[in-house]
Amino acid sequence: MIYAAVGVLVSLIFVGVKKSRKRGRWKVPKEAFPVLWRVLLMQEVAFYNSLSDIEKSLFEYKVHEFILNYRITGITVDVAPIDRIYVAASAVIPIFQFPTWRYTNLFEVLLYPDMFNEEFATTGPGRNILGMVGTGYMSGKMILSKPALHHGFDNTSDKKNTAVHEFVHLIDMQDGVIDGIPSLLLEQPYILPWLDLINSKIDQIYKEKSDINPYGGTNRIEFFAVASEYFFERPKLLAKKHPKLYDILEEIFDQDMDTRNLNIEKMVIGRNSPCPCGNGRKFKVCCGAAGVDFF
Repeated sequence: MIYAAVGVLVSLIFVGVKKSRKRGRWKVPKEAFPVLWRVLLMQEVAFYNSLSDIEKSLFEYKVHEFILNYRITGITVDVAPIDRIYVAASAVIPIFQFPTWRYTNLFEVLLYPDMFNEEFATTGPGRNILGMVGTGYMSGKMILSKPALHHGFDNTSDKKNTAVHEFVHLIDMQDGVIDGIPSLLLEQPYILPWLDLINSKIDQIYKEKSDINPYGGTNRIEFFAVASEYFFERPKLLAKKHPKLYDILEEIFDQDMDTRNLNIEKMVIGRNSPCPCGNGRKFKVCCGAAGVDFF
């Protein structure tokens, strides 16, 4: 959801708004990827499990880089390691094929305890917002409902992932205009066909002849984000039911998602499992013996 923030400021959220938004020097990972984070990816992120070993190393690097360079702040909620992994994975999945990509229009992700309304309140009427990226004085901020963040990875069959949705909005915004056209990723000859396809698909949504989330019928901006959720959650189904839409999203993200096995069972690390640090020893005599607690 895109929302130009207006109205009453909520003190909990805006404690840091007046601070300088100048980003420090870009940080690159210099230490090994934490074993705990690898275990969480293995257990919780189907996209990661669908990758080759080389691709997994790249994914880990990008997750590590994201966590080093963007604040993730809990608003009346604690931020656990799994929250950081979910947020970072959501950021990396759409731009995985673009290793040098940086979200230059983001500084901080705020985690909320529940849905919120347009005044950022989690109590009272109108609390139906799961996520948003801000403009105006909220520029550089993303707000996510923590339960919605978790739901995006707990349920991988409903074609919904709130955090991926919001990061796709940031991708759309990165060319300076939010219009449902990711100009930095979509070559000029594809733009008119993309707009024609959006209009056609929105029309189908209005006529209730589509399995695409009705929220995608709001406008072109939301359609792009909703369709992207579908692409990354249920690519095989999208390719079957909406082949033209699948093809152009494949062109945008440079990812052949319907070849990925997103149904891999999440791995459970037991005492006799190979240690996730990758040295070939059993967990119980490696990181397990060192007292690393994953559970």
